[in-house]
Amino acid sequence: MTAELQHPGPVPPSGGCTVDDLFSLPGLPPHTELIDGSLVFRSPQRIFRSRALFLLEAGLQRTVPDRLWVMREMTVVLGPRNAPEPDLLVVRGEAVSGGSQTRFEAADVVLAVEVVSPDSRERDRETKPGKYARAGIPHFWLVEMAGEDEHPAVHTYELDAVAKSYCLTGIYHQRLKVSVPFTIDVDLTQIYRTRP
Repeated sequence: MTAELQHPGPVPPSGGCTVDDLFSLPGLPPHTELIDGSLVFRSPQRIFRSRALFLLEAGLQRTVPDRLWVMREMTVVLGPRNAPEPDLLVVRGEAVSGGSQTRFEAADVVLAVEVVSPDSRERDRETKPGKYARAGIPHFWLVEMAGEDEHPAVHTYELDAVAKSYCLTGIYHQRLKVSVPFTIDVDLTQIYRTRP
């Protein structure tokens, strides 16, 4: 007797998925992304990722100008077959339409942030930055776990609009202090602080 394989989730269309499929296929797990027509599911979260997101989100919220909004894990439509979900993003306030909104267009995004996880290394380091740059998102941060103390290293990038690629503007280990896209100052050594 042969065992039948059970497919645990929704079956994508034979030619790959589109943004419309991403938002209409029933039963997709939360935080599913669309990369090159393929559905990408998120693995279980690690403490580093959770704490890095909390620290950076709090830092961004402290100084974000009124015209911008800090968002966490929202879909960004880059094209018909690409709709990733940056870990953090800063969007233009006029792009926020209400509490039931589920996505933003690339033109709405000022900053996209990805925190690298073991299962997403290649996507976060290579695939997504290239797609964000080609879509015209002006700023990108890549956050990696570094050193024996597992502190965050934040790599900041700015878009070269002519080349449609990112240029490295800095790597921050102790303190993230930048003036673009707005003034931001975050003490990265506080990642594992236990009290607010």
